[in-house]
Amino acid sequence: MLVLFFFFIAIFSHPLTRVGFVFIVTLYVMKFINKILDFFNHNFTIGESISFSPRSILIVILVFIVTSFLLKLLRKIIYRTLSNDAKIKFRSVFSFINYFIYIIVILITFQNIGVNVTAIFAASAALLVGVGLALQTFIQDIISGIFILVDQSVHVGDIIEVEGQVGKVENIKLRTTRAVTRENKVLIIPNHKFLISTLFNWTENGVITKESVSVGVAYHSDINKVTELLLNMAKANKKILENPKPFVIFDDFGDSALHFHLFFAVKSSFESNVIKSEIRYSIFETFKNEGVEIPFPQRTISFLNPPKALQ
Repeated sequence: MLVLFFFFIAIFSHPLTRVGFVFIVTLYVMKFINKILDFFNHNFTIGESISFSPRSILIVILVFIVTSFLLKLLRKIIYRTLSNDAKIKFRSVFSFINYFIYIIVILITFQNIGVNVTAIFAASAALLVGVGLALQTFIQDIISGIFILVDQSVHVGDIIEVEGQVGKVENIKLRTTRAVTRENKVLIIPNHKFLISTLFNWTENGVITKESVSVGVAYHSDINKVTELLLNMAKANKKILENPKPFVIFDDFGDSALHFHLFFAVKSSFESNVIKSEIRYSIFETFKNEGVEIPFPQRTISFLNPPKALQ
């Protein structure tokens, strides 16, 4: 062993020997690198339209990582200029934008590295049409959710009415809006309903809303007394605001009654049905005590040839 040791020292002590050794090692390293490159450049084929290599997979992963980094950087830059409430709304929009950008980047990358994306779409055209029809409402909900978040037509805490349903908005998501009804039931509204249906936002102009209660009285009633009684009932109810002041409108001459409308303002529009019920209770009791008649429809039937039992 000692002899071999001194033999290798004697060989490598000569400059030409060292150069030759380095050359041989370099050749082996180059061959190894070429084999690695051949492996990464080797094309794997699936069917007639899909062809990929390990190099293309690495490129896709790299592009995916770079795209993710740039999107996070963009989100941080945008978040610096937004309030806390706007950040919550923008988070849903940004999630949708993320998915959309990822899909576009991956498709473009596949096309550039040799994967025939057009052929894939053509081969799966029927499937894509079926999926598109199935997801049509889903896409409508997402796009409508983005419009709601961007134009701020509905806010959390608003009281809205859609297709006869009244609810207080609890949260707004990308696909659905959740509201709580007066009966404390959760109302889940698909966001596309806001585009195809008439939306009543009771609190768009503030928390104060105007309500009304109608009542009919007999034709022989004192209309000034009816007006005074209605205004006194509105003033007596603590849930009705003093400003703007309640007022009464003599609405119409009915078939069997004079129609009046009592208009008033409330601060808690979500409880307006309870307040109107209280006013109706007061109207019934007060009119009964004051002798004001609330008529009901009556008809007189005349027979041209009455039966003998009615003669």
